Amino acid sequence: MDNSEKSNQRIAKMTFASVYPHYVKKVESKGRTKEELHQVIEWLTGFDDEKLRELIEEKVTFGTFFQRAKLNPNAHHITGLICGYRVEAIENPLTQRARYLDKLVDELAKGKKMEKILRG
Repeated sequence: MDNSEKSNQRIAKMTFASVYPHYVKKVESKGRTKEELHQVIEWLTGFDDEKLRELIEEKVTFGTFFQRAKLNPNAHHITGLICGYRVEAIENPLTQRARYLDKLVDELAKGKKMEKILRG
């Protein structure tokens, strides 16, 4: 993963609605459900199903998505590799939050137990 300002800006301008279907496909192809995905997203961001639907319809960018989110106080416990980089070492706050979400989706798709994914 490129930690450059260009890469950070690309993530900030990407719409959540463009990535969300990929999250759904990834977890469902591994036998998990959209409801479980929403549970993970709500844990990280505080967005319930209705708010998530509104944000998707509004086509908000990841920048706006995470500005509006109330990040879970235990999010800093999300650690490990994503795209070959340690998520806890990512310096740009927005990029780190986007990668937190990627990491949680990966864990869900890999069959990790929900109580482990949601970090206590």
